[in-house]
Amino acid sequence: MRKLLKALFNILIYTTISAFFLTGFLRVGMLIAAWPRTKIAAESRTAPVALVLGAGLNRDGTVGVVLQDRVETAAELYFAGKVEKLLMSGDNSTIYYDEPGAMLEHALSLGVPEEDIVLDFAGRRTYDSCYRAKAIFGVDDLIVVTQAFHLPRALFLCNAFDITATGVPADDANYRLRSYTYWWVREVFATQVAYWDVLIEHPTPILGDPEPIFPNN
Repeated sequence: MRKLLKALFNILIYTTISAFFLTGFLRVGMLIAAWPRTKIAAESRTAPVALVLGAGLNRDGTVGVVLQDRVETAAELYFAGKVEKLLMSGDNSTIYYDEPGAMLEHALSLGVPEEDIVLDFAGRRTYDSCYRAKAIFGVDDLIVVTQAFHLPRALFLCNAFDITATGVPADDANYRLRSYTYWWVREVFATQVAYWDVLIEHPTPILGDPEPIFPNN
């Protein structure tokens, strides 16, 4: 019995170590792939669309500090002539939580014309936002705007759906060290989910009728 327990314990240890190294390997691979395709706003290439990914809201329904940075970086791209349209994708699963609407209001306050803002109310996950950018809005070339910790996964997902994507980090605020550390650690596990979704499960997000941003193209 002791030999059996020892063997099981060894298997558990080796499995845990293997999983740890595999997790790190996948995350590092994603970071390496994203590095040459990530530029600050001033050095970014041009593209038809900037995809702005949703994040948390304040209690009053306005954009939180993370989402505020994303919208303001996207506006910077717009005013610099780097993009023509802003596709703001986020969660609107209940009437009390409207990320795209909050992003719209903040972008308008920055002077972005409403006619150049497109809202995606079914971007509940990064996977969904990237999937729908191609399937619903007909976008096959874009710039992803999100924080540096999130960009590698977002770029991986966009490319998985045959979208030519580069990224611009939106890290203008002085985030709390504890929060930023937590986001980076959480992203390691989110990376595994992204690989699983793309390579194995292939989930289908909420869809609907096509709404091409550039209908004449």
